[in-house]
Amino acid sequence: MAAGDAGSARALSVTVVDACLRGGGGADGGRGGGGSPTAVLDDAPLTDEERRRLPVELGTSHAVFVSAGAAGAPVGAAGAPVGLRFFTSAGELPACGHGTVAALAVLAERAGAERAAAERFECELRTPARTFSGHCVRRGDRLEAMFEPGPVEAREATATERELVLPALAIGPGDTAPGVRAASLGRWRLLVPVRTRAALTALAPDLDRLRQACERTGLLGCYVHSVPDSHGVLAARMFAPAIGVPEDIANANSTACLAATTGAGVGAGAAAGRLVVDMGDSLGSPATVIATTGSRDGTGAGGARVEVGGAARIARVVRWSP
Repeated sequence: MAAGDAGSARALSVTVVDACLRGGGGADGGRGGGGSPTAVLDDAPLTDEERRRLPVELGTSHAVFVSAGAAGAPVGAAGAPVGLRFFTSAGELPACGHGTVAALAVLAERAGAERAAAERFECELRTPARTFSGHCVRRGDRLEAMFEPGPVEAREATATERELVLPALAIGPGDTAPGVRAASLGRWRLLVPVRTRAALTALAPDLDRLRQACERTGLLGCYVHSVPDSHGVLAARMFAPAIGVPEDIANANSTACLAATTGAGVGAGAAAGRLVVDMGDSLGSPATVIATTGSRDGTGAGGARVEVGGAARIARVVRWSP
């Protein structure tokens, strides 16, 4: 049934969040607009087919299902761990960065009545793969959420990945910059640098060919990004037709992968590095993702620590019937 049908006894309340708003440190530095519409709701006894259908019917790329980790605890109650499951029209994902930002915004909003406006909300989050922490602070009508996405695996792109994937992206001659890499936070994706924002804007990939290439190589998709400027600001586009997302408005996990592989700010005595990534312009919904990197122990010996996230705003609450 369509969203807004409250006649069914199974009608569920769904919060649509604009996650990773522009203006969280990006080029415009403004109040914040755009973002990636993401559906967030308390988990319910739904089939996987119903979970896949929800983002389609609500016009979001992803849906996030949240559940209490302790029996009888309200979802989002202080101290209670919260489970997260992520779905697109193609099925379940092990992780979703902007979905995590959206979930944190909803949980912080629920806790807001008991907290001072600027007080930091912290929560333990669980996915089927791991447990991690996130935090959120309200600033005006925006909720700024960050989380640690977990250890990033990285390697050189294989010859097969290059041969199948790069032609499907249709990058202009001479526009690819050195350093094509594969990285994973549960699923492998290619990180493909291009020399300029103009080259990124001009991309018109063959999405069907890219889907087939990603399915054959087991890749989640391709994160194509410009070279960071001296302030760590760049632009990116994420193409993931193999999981039902031709182009993602915002992709926090791939941004975290890029931050980890660049190693900005990691090392003895180094201050935390910061990447500010503008996305979504080609889709008419400008978004900004922020990633910070630093050493875990302050000396560089403890390895890299990455946090990623962005600003979010509650857009609307609707009733949806499976």
